[in-house]
This record gives sequence, structure tokens and C-alpha cells, in this order.
Amino acid sequence: MISMATVASGVPVTEAGLASGVMDEAAFQAFYSRTARRLRAYLIRSLGDPSLADDLMQEAYLRLLRSGLKTDDEGHRKAYLFRIATNLIRDHFRRRRPEYEMPPDLPGDPGLQTTLDARSDVAMAMNGLAPRDRQMLWLAYVEGSSHQEIAKALGLKTASLKSMLSRARHRMADRLRGLGLQPIERSQS
Repeated sequence: MISMATVASGVPVTEAGLASGVMDEAAFQAFYSRTARRLRAYLIRSLGDPSLADDLMQEAYLRLLRSGLKTDDEGHRKAYLFRIATNLIRDHFRRRRPEYEMPPDLPGDPGLQTTLDARSDVAMAMNGLAPRDRQMLWLAYVEGSSHQEIAKALGLKTASLKSMLSRARHRMADRLRGLGLQPIERSQS
């Protein structure tokens, strides 16, 4: 588990280095334990690189602590953290184009391989999308975030998010069709 003292890649963070009144050690530990897994998954899905995701995750928490955000509203703090992470992702993509690599084939259970193949297809389709589309889809369908939460995290207007998310879903469906996958037809009830 990360601590306030080592949030930035082992570089000590002293109380003087943080804005006063943000969070004490216990509050940070509790917030971190509730948000770290989801933030890391969001970063990995957006970046395609677990090592880079870990670096940006630490930077996001450090920036949150140094921001001076004074709120007891967990939802607001989480949205702010994801907004920071989104900005770090954007900065990364501005600096260089990412390279994606598919994982090697794994031996073993054919059922497991089918599951891994399906995940690989979805990952390949997601990796082919623009970063904003990946971020919107991840926050909406993996994190279960509301339109308002997604808009706040990505710095978008809530009114335009519904149409942007719809277009991202269509682009994802087109990518999956391009990989030879077809949507499951829903029956009308």
C-alpha cells in the first residue's frame, strides 16, 4: 500500500510539501485503498502500459495531495483524481505516440484461452480507439460512472457527453465488427 510519505516513486513527501488541511495519513490511506485499483485499471486501459500506468498513478495521487483540495465529499475527490489522471494521459499522448503490443499466446485450458481471446479482441478494439473514446467507454461501462461524473473527470460538458458516448460506442462496435465479431441480437420484449 502506498503512503503519503512515498506517494511519488519513493521520494519523501513531507507535511510541509502538502497543502495544509488536505487529508491526514489515515484519510489518505482509506481513500487510496478505495480508489487505487480502479484508477490503475483506468490508466492501464487508457495507456496500454502497466508500468507507465503505475508511474502516472503515483503522479496523480501526488498532485491530488498537493492541490489543496479541501472537501470531505468522496465523490468529488474521486472525480478530481480521475480528472488529474486524464490530464496526465493527455500530456503523455501529446509527447509521443503509444506503441501497443499484444500479449503472447498462453498454453492451458481451452475455456481459459477462449476467455483470453475474447479479452484480447476487446483490448485490440479498445486500443484502436482514440484516447478520449477509450476513457469514456471505460468510465461508463467498467467503472459505472454517470454521465455527469464522466464529464467532470474528462473536462467535458455533460450535455454533449451522451452523444459523444454514443459515437464512441458505435466506433467500438465498428472496430469489433472489423475483427469479425458480431453483436448479440437482443430480443424485443
